[in-house]
Amino acid sequence: MTTENPIPKPTDADKLGPLRGQVWLTLQTNQARRLIRGRNGTKGQSPIIGLGLFAERLRLIWQASRNDDPYADWWLIKVHDAIEDREALFQRLQRDLDERLTQMGSIEVDVAVSERPYRMPLQFANPYAYQAARLVSTYDALVCGALTASHIGVLDRASRDQIIELGARKIRGLFMIPQGYRFLRIERSDIQKGNDKNTQAVQFMGVVPDDVLSGKRRAPMAPTQRHLSSGYSRNLRLHSAPTAPATAPFPDENDDT
Repeated sequence: MTTENPIPKPTDADKLGPLRGQVWLTLQTNQARRLIRGRNGTKGQSPIIGLGLFAERLRLIWQASRNDDPYADWWLIKVHDAIEDREALFQRLQRDLDERLTQMGSIEVDVAVSERPYRMPLQFANPYAYQAARLVSTYDALVCGALTASHIGVLDRASRDQIIELGARKIRGLFMIPQGYRFLRIERSDIQKGNDKNTQAVQFMGVVPDDVLSGKRRAPMAPTQRHLSSGYSRNLRLHSAPTAPATAPFPDENDDT
């Protein structure tokens, strides 16, 4: 009588490696590219936050949200709502442009694109940074449509410039949202106790809404919260993200980064 061999215990060599892939952003217009770079502040000129600084600041908020900071949860909600609001606006503007471009009757119109588009790799620590990059891409397509519509005479110059400036202003406003967050290493327990950290947080950022404080309302793509031992987050140090490798790991349920 023979018995079946038991399934061998997996070894380190049997374990699957992390998923890796590449994400690229391709832009056709200088207007969109300027939103990526931003602008350094100089005498007489205030700085403009670009996608890179937005993503870096958002990374700190993402980490703090994971570590039970209700203010970070609140700021992720603000970012999520702002992205949705701007996406809806851009879709409305794009529909209007599409309708105008069909006014040429039997003349087919191909929306203008760059002969040398700008292409850059993306590596962010959270999905909202990628969503912001997608919004820049949507704006880029909107600019192409507005310039094309103006060129063929179905959109006047003033309306064209209004669309382009409105879209840029909306994205710059989104990129400014994380700048209002202060990393104070605060946790929900600090607010419940009403200690000095809570006083400082209220002074800088206001009072957290009750449904956010209770955890009932969080951003749809907020990170899974870690259950930290007492005092751990107060000793946490966050560092700048390392230089992007040639391929970036894709987090999954076993690697919530």
